[in-house]
Amino acid sequence: MPEIHILSGGAAHGLVMALKPAFEAETGYTITGDYGAVGGMRQRIIAGERPDLVILTAAILKELGETNIVDMSSIEAIGAVETSVAVRSQDPQPDVRTPQALRAALLASDAIYFPDPVQATAGIHFQKVLNDLGILRELTPKLRTFPNGATAMRALADCKDKNPIGSTQATEIVATKGVQLIADLPSPHGLSTIYSVGMVQKPSVDMRAAKKLISLLISEENAALRKQCAFN
Repeated sequence: MPEIHILSGGAAHGLVMALKPAFEAETGYTITGDYGAVGGMRQRIIAGERPDLVILTAAILKELGETNIVDMSSIEAIGAVETSVAVRSQDPQPDVRTPQALRAALLASDAIYFPDPVQATAGIHFQKVLNDLGILRELTPKLRTFPNGATAMRALADCKDKNPIGSTQATEIVATKGVQLIADLPSPHGLSTIYSVGMVQKPSVDMRAAKKLISLLISEENAALRKQCAFN
């Protein structure tokens, strides 16, 4: 089966996998690709790697369009994703609905799982939240960072800590077995990130297949699926 290759932020992995059977049935193509921290994906593309489709933050897609790497006319918004808080499926849900409650829950934890605070959108933001709450230095020994949100959530699900907690984008939480989404980060510490999809200039696959995947990602008929995958 021919392949369409994508580079994507981890936030879109669950949605792409949910659409894969329909895409394969309609086009005869299968989907391959890598999912991870958007900063790392951007660097790979800037360095010369050329997938067929790119799914990253709207800001990065705009940049790649303006530098003629991605076809600007092909860029479409998929939806917004909140940065949220998670615990293991079997654990009680702490109150994180206010900054004070979130601060208390983080201080009470014995391990905090989140993605790369340098390359990952959610990781960068969450570390800033810890700093804004005035507890970053105090919590440093408890911090467990991973290349992306999916690996952070899998580690949280499998950990043996007594009272762990985690944070990443909501899509990565709901796509991971063994963890549960508690709530979005409370105001004023919330972060809503818009993700977009675009086709590179001169993709290696039939452009009709690339356009079909874009159509499935953004279509009104898949609105309920996007919501189920935690896109707003």
